[in-house]
Parts: sequence; C-alpha cells; structure tokens
Amino acid sequence: MSMIEIKQPPTLARLRRLALSAQGLLQAQPYGRGLSGACKAINHIGYVQVDTISVVERAHHHVFYARVPGFKPAMTNQMLLNGDIFEYWAHAASFLPMADFRFSLPYKHAIKNGQIHWYKNPDKKLMGELLARVRSDGPIRSRDIEANTTKRAGWWDWKPAKKALEQLYMEGDLMVCDREGFQKTYDLTERVLPSHINAQMPSMEEFAEHLVDQQLRCHGLVSLKGLTYQRRNTELRKAVKALIEDRLAQRTLEQVRLSDGDVFLLEAGVLECPLPRLNNRLSILSPFDNSVIQRDRLKTLFQFKYQIECYVPEAKRQYGYFCLPLLYRDAFIGRMDCKAHRKASHLEIKALHLEQHRFDEDAVMAAFVRAIKRFCQFQQCDSVSLTQAYPKHLAQRVQRALNG
Repeated sequence: MSMIEIKQPPTLARLRRLALSAQGLLQAQPYGRGLSGACKAINHIGYVQVDTISVVERAHHHVFYARVPGFKPAMTNQMLLNGDIFEYWAHAASFLPMADFRFSLPYKHAIKNGQIHWYKNPDKKLMGELLARVRSDGPIRSRDIEANTTKRAGWWDWKPAKKALEQLYMEGDLMVCDREGFQKTYDLTERVLPSHINAQMPSMEEFAEHLVDQQLRCHGLVSLKGLTYQRRNTELRKAVKALIEDRLAQRTLEQVRLSDGDVFLLEAGVLECPLPRLNNRLSILSPFDNSVIQRDRLKTLFQFKYQIECYVPEAKRQYGYFCLPLLYRDAFIGRMDCKAHRKASHLEIKALHLEQHRFDEDAVMAAFVRAIKRFCQFQQCDSVSLTQAYPKHLAQRVQRALNG
C-alpha cells in the first residue's frame, strides 16, 4: 500500500481545493443552470438533506442555490414530480437521485424486518388498512390524516395513522410523490417509481462499491470513517473496508496522512491533476451543506470548528441560532447568523463573525456584498441590515458596504 506523507501547508491547501472542487464550490456553474443544473448537481453530490428550519430559505433549497445559478426553490418539487429525485433516508432525511433508488432498499428491508427507525411495535393492521386505501383511492396527503382529529367512517385517529403512514414510507411500500412545503403526498411505490429504474436489491459488495465511488466523486478525498458517515450497518462497514483494502492493493487508490495523523483516501494520480483556479467569490452555505456536514472532516481539512447552535440553549450559544458558514476562495472565514423577515421582505444579519485570517479586507468586503445581494434575492428580500459584526472594527465598514 502506498502512503504519501503530507506535511507542508501548500499540499494541505491543494487537498482543500480538491475537496471544494469535487463539491462544485469553486466553479461558477459546474453543473449548468436552472432545473437541468440542479438535476446534474444532485446526481454528482449524491443527496441533499431536507430540513424544516425556515429562518432563512430551507436547507434543501440552499444547497442547490450554492451550486446552481438560476436555481429557484420550486425546482426541488419539480424534480420530485418529474421523477428525477426521490425522498428517503441517507444519513438524514434527504432528496436522492432517482437513479440511486436501489441503494435505499437495504435500509427499507431492514426496517420491514424489525429494525427500529422511529417507532417500536408498528401497527401492522392499521398499516394494511392505509395501504389498501391508497391502492384503491389513490395518493394520500399527510394533512388529510392530520385534519381528521375525530374518528369517522373510513378514517382513523390521526396520531396512530400518521405513524402508520410514516412506517409504510420507511419500509418502502409508499413513496413521496409530491410536496407542498412540508406537507407530503404519498402513493404506492410501484406507481411513483419510473419504469426504467433498477429496483433490484444490491448485494453488500455492490452497495459498498456505490458508496465508495459516490463519496470519492463528490468529496475528492475521504476517510474510512467518513465513507459510512452515520450509517450503522456493520456488514456495510466491513464491505467498505474490504473494498478499500483491495483498491489500495491494486493501487487504484492511495492514502495521504496529514501532519495530525488523520488519513484520507483518494484516487491514484488525483493530486497530480490540474485543479480549477481560485476566484474571489464568497459563498454563503447552509449548516446542512454536504461540504460541511461532516464536522470532524471540516475541522481537519480547513481548521474550521463549526457547530449549528439551534439545538444549543440560547444562553450557551456563541454565534447564534442558525449560523451560516462563509467560504471565501478556499477557506472558511466565518459565519453569519441571519433571519429573513418575509412579510417585510427584509434580511436581518443578526451577527457576522469573521475569523482572524490573513486575507485582504477590501477583497473580502467586496465579495461579501456581492454574495449578500444575491442571497437577498434568493430569500425574496429587497433590503438588508446588520446588527453586530466581529471583530468590532469591521461593523461600520460592513454597514457602509451594505449601504453603498
């Protein structure tokens, strides 16, 4: 097995650029524009996490926005309606490429055979009744169940029925066929799944190969731990490890060890390939963006310690409720806590925190203003204000730049 020792900072900078390029965060439009660009983006990055928090535009739209010029939030549901993506569980609730449907089957099979996801002791009788109802009457909306708070003929108490509906979805009998915000419509899988899609259960070896190829494609370099991030399937982890060992032996993969001891895997020869040039663009990312969700990896490669604080008690928050990571060139230079006041069409930057980096303040300020103007449009806001900035000497400068 080959092992390249990585000690010098310039080489670490090259690894960073490799990682960001693989995520589509260095190029102006790596996947194209609009709806077709969004389809290509999710097929490349493998999934987009769904999240309910709405202080700014929701995470699943934000991830596309960061990579696809001309993306509009309505395009996410359009991809769902078109059969380009489907909704299921990756390491969290996610949209996934429809082409990868078969790799959702092992988890569905495990849940159908007793593995617990959300609910213990699912009501099989009620699930059967609901499934029969969908089969005979067509798609069912989650709000159709939630609206029936009193029992009546042909319907059920909403809490047990909602659980049964979600269990049918997790087991794979139902799929989400449409969405109105966070109100889902479910239909039978055989009616939602396009006829050309492979629905054959993959072997564990096929699943491992899919996962390794996908992660190398969308991250550029991966750790063994990161390959199975949040997947608690022991057999899958064993299969992934065996595949990695085989590829290292065949020299199609190589390893790099960073100065802190962390080891990353990458395709042989990748370090010698030309990478996109850096530009002075600043990207405002979602806390659930694919590039930052593995916090240990983020800290190792970028020396950026990041935690989303909406789950932290308010008194213990350091940066704010929903801080968005800020990427400038190939460095994470800070975070921004903000809120879109939609009725007033106003974006409030509650706090802007910039790290003590050696960067050109003029260039960063110019990039930040350009990014905020685009971000306001994405939030459907036509004005922006700043409450606090750190370090404090930047507050007036940022305010002047926003007003300019």
